[in-house]
Amino acid sequence: MAVVTVIKINAITVPKDSGDELAHRFAKRAGAVDGQEGFEGFELLKPTDDREQWLVVTRWRDEESFQAWLSSPAFGHGHRSESERAGGEAPKPVSTHSEVWGYEVADLTRD
Repeated sequence: MAVVTVIKINAITVPKDSGDELAHRFAKRAGAVDGQEGFEGFELLKPTDDREQWLVVTRWRDEESFQAWLSSPAFGHGHRSESERAGGEAPKPVSTHSEVWGYEVADLTRD
């Protein structure tokens, strides 16, 4: 059986003046998903042109690993701010829209 890496991309629309804040928030929770079973990697990609979409790219061993993370307490905990975890208010969102895309690495060795 071939090894399949599942890639999930969260395309987040962020107004130009909020990109630094988005990066700051991700930096504060860096490594939060590292220990999740099946997790293989993470990248936050910022646009280098006029786009307002930042891409959160994660790699997973399989779809089941990704789904297990989504339903885990670690997912909810990691997506709350420091203020919320301390019992305070949630900060104002920096994004105006997001959508998750799913991909897998194409097998180029097939005939």
